[in-house]
Amino acid sequence: MKPNSISLDPRVIGGKASYQILIGSIVPRPIALVSTQSPEGLGNLAPFSFFNGVASNPPAVMISVARNSDGSKKDTLKNIESNGEFVVNSVGEWMIEAVNQCSAQYPYGIDELSQVGLTALSSERIKPVRVAESLIHFECRALHHYEVGDGSEGSATIVIGEVLLFHVSSSVYREGKILLEPLHAISRLAGKSYGKISEVFDLPRPKLIKPSP
Repeated sequence: MKPNSISLDPRVIGGKASYQILIGSIVPRPIALVSTQSPEGLGNLAPFSFFNGVASNPPAVMISVARNSDGSKKDTLKNIESNGEFVVNSVGEWMIEAVNQCSAQYPYGIDELSQVGLTALSSERIKPVRVAESLIHFECRALHHYEVGDGSEGSATIVIGEVLLFHVSSSVYREGKILLEPLHAISRLAGKSYGKISEVFDLPRPKLIKPSP
């Protein structure tokens, strides 16, 4: 029986329509609140939901930094390309309004952290500051950059960074594990929507079932 579905060719529907399908389908997405520093020492803070972990040895994460509507590079990417350093700060429920405000297009050189009322906390191994309101911080150094697209709107640069140092609040850390309930992590959905972790269930990894002879 033929499935009741709609087939959509990205080359026909275009980039904006493809973007809507991606962000509506890849849910929930974790949010990386990324702090960087310009060569002049000016801070920048921006949220990214195209973000995930990629390896544990060395520990590494990735963020995808899309181009601005005019095809220009975002401040976060400019700064990482300049010095290779960034901090991934976790996002909790109590700071979501400030995090959302950070996504506004402030002029280059304006420190979003101070503009939205968040607090700077010095890092130990890199220059970009951490966000004190976040319960988890990853101090990172860029390992690789990968260009996706031709540099126009909708294109992006994937940055993979090695985590040089973890900072984890004792309120969410026990016996080597992160506690989800006090973390109150926020995820990104489609459009203007965000999500909370409202229900968690465990499912043991399966054992290999030998096929019948």
